[in-house]
Amino acid sequence: MSIYVTGLLWVIGAALLAGGLAFLARRVGTREGEVDNNEAAGQVFTLVGGLQAVLLAFVLISLFDGVSDADGGSYKEADSLVAAVWAAKALHASDVATQARAYAREVIDEEWPRMREGEDVDDTGWNTLAKLRAEVDAAPASDDWSNGQKSDAADQLWQVYQARQERLNAASSGGVNSVVWFALLAGAVLAVALPILFGGPKPGTHIFIVGILGAAMALLLFATQQLQNPYGGGADVSPTAFESALDRLR
Repeated sequence: MSIYVTGLLWVIGAALLAGGLAFLARRVGTREGEVDNNEAAGQVFTLVGGLQAVLLAFVLISLFDGVSDADGGSYKEADSLVAAVWAAKALHASDVATQARAYAREVIDEEWPRMREGEDVDDTGWNTLAKLRAEVDAAPASDDWSNGQKSDAADQLWQVYQARQERLNAASSGGVNSVVWFALLAGAVLAVALPILFGGPKPGTHIFIVGILGAAMALLLFATQQLQNPYGGGADVSPTAFESALDRLR
């Protein structure tokens, strides 16, 4: 199912549920009692709604930053891989380019689908990276220039190692932890429940407002859920950087 259809179902379902609860509250409660509740419920709603808005903003900004870092990190890893191969070419390390292509293909074909599904990545990529490092270490360097190229290749491989570790950490972090999710969900329920206690002479308007608030909360929670894994869901950072690296390594 399309992410947009799923999101729309979240929003419509939350709006109908919140509006239905508001309708029931209007039918069950007395008009005088509802009006009496307005001032007290309004004060509490200001506090609860403000706290919920701050928490949601903090979580969403963190997730957006995580997606941006994941995208930038993939290019850093792929570019460092290409740079290491180019630096090693002068050392006549014939197997470096082959191992680099194998590493990029492993990331694209094996690791990325696993990260997209939130599954663990095996050690094949690490083993290929270790072979790359061994090839560079074993390459002969007879003068200052070739020693400089060898050092540069080793530095670039270290950049690949660091970026790879950050990528796997981001993929396996699990996104928003359970405590924060509990606070988000409880805050959303409280923020929607309080306006249900409001009264007024126009029930239709009251029900519509509560429904809109429920839809807005569902939309933000849906965005949070989709951005938890930067390599899947709505974020879906792709392995474009490694596909480009393969083209340059041919």
